[in-house]
Amino acid sequence: MSLNTFGHLFRVTTWGESHGPALGATVDGCPPGIAVDEAGLQHWLDRRKPGQNRFTTQRREADAVRILSGTFEGQTTGTPIQLMIENTDQRSKDYGEIAEAFRPGHADITYWQKYGIRDYRGGGRSSARETAARVAAGGVARAALAALAPGLTISGYMVQMGPHAIDRARFDAAEIGRNPFWVPDARAAADWAGYLDELRKSGNSVGAVIEVVARGVPAGLGAPIYGKLDADLAAAMMSINAVKGVEIGDGMAAAALTGVENADEIAMGPDGPEYRSNHAGGILGGISTGQDVVVRFAVKPTSSILTPRRTITKRGHETELVTKGRHDPCVGIRAVPVGEAMMACVILDHLLLHRGQVGEAGGRIGPGA
Repeated sequence: MSLNTFGHLFRVTTWGESHGPALGATVDGCPPGIAVDEAGLQHWLDRRKPGQNRFTTQRREADAVRILSGTFEGQTTGTPIQLMIENTDQRSKDYGEIAEAFRPGHADITYWQKYGIRDYRGGGRSSARETAARVAAGGVARAALAALAPGLTISGYMVQMGPHAIDRARFDAAEIGRNPFWVPDARAAADWAGYLDELRKSGNSVGAVIEVVARGVPAGLGAPIYGKLDADLAAAMMSINAVKGVEIGDGMAAAALTGVENADEIAMGPDGPEYRSNHAGGILGGISTGQDVVVRFAVKPTSSILTPRRTITKRGHETELVTKGRHDPCVGIRAVPVGEAMMACVILDHLLLHRGQVGEAGGRIGPGA
């Protein structure tokens, strides 16, 4: 098994390499009759594409998506949807020096140890360029969610860059789209610009923490033990290139709480159960509660930096390496729309699973239950 596919009923297979002629995704299991077109998918890809400001790689890719199959007259047919994005601005010559040497922090060495062959031009499949295909597939998932769960929204944003975290007291959702960092804090955006400029000019990089929230998620999605919604969300976010940690709700911080502090108390509201807090991140026992589903993931610093690093060659010789090319000083910036796409794919997958197994059944709460 090559394991390039994720999902249960809504299944996504990504293909292609960073410096190949194209990359893309095959989406299978999307319900028929969903309005999908290239313009709608392009909206999401435009949020991820490189070269939009000085804080991202200056590789110039239009990331123009083409739908090759699975739709007719602007609607999905229920058959596999093939999405393709051509690569148009590769500079493979930038990578000639690493044909024999392994870049520290990259997957060069592990791909070689596993396969005995590797595409050193930009990292091949290990490149974050692969995530463009995920965002295209996520666009299909969002279109299906809009039809099946019209009140559901997904929003991602950066909450930390390096050691600098946002002030939650200044959280302003309207600011997310107004700055290059997708950060809901205008003051943090201004401070981070200067901080990242200094790192960028010195040839260094930095990591980040991204938060993705799904609102309006129906209660009941997910299954006990081996089909948990949070387990699939964690796997989906962890599969994003450069991600090194994932947490749901309070996550690691929950370990510092007492049981009294951590328990999300429940009251009866006019429209059903209401929770007085959301330490659980909208998921209990692997099943959605109807609250906001909150996921955070940590992205490591970009490993391609201009500072010389010690490494070895395939022959085992020690050497010093500077990674040339065009790279993101903080890859976490463009990880925001990728995290949103993975959230959309997983939520849709579990919505379809729930419809297939449970349908309109499920416990009622309130008068007449």
